[in-house]
Amino acid sequence: MSSDDHGQHDIEDTEELDAPAIDFNTFVLSLSASALVDLGAIEVAGVKAEKNLPLARHTIDCLVLLEEKTAGNLTGEEERLLSQVLHDLRAKYRAAGG
Repeated sequence: MSSDDHGQHDIEDTEELDAPAIDFNTFVLSLSASALVDLGAIEVAGVKAEKNLPLARHTIDCLVLLEEKTAGNLTGEEERLLSQVLHDLRAKYRAAGG
């Protein structure tokens, strides 16, 4: 299967899902939700997730990289959201023992 075929398959699968449109804010919030699960801060399907601090740290680091690489290219709203998400995740990470 070529990479073009694979990409097309991903698009078709996404169209079948009832998912929100992908934009920068949705992407940041998705990464944030993943980190919160790994911090044990939110439940998934009614089951409290076990903490996985290394994975939470990795996701936070990805958001930091995103902040660095997009500096000067974000709208004010996007910049504020990313900054607030990082602030909150760092605080929760420290509180979780990270």
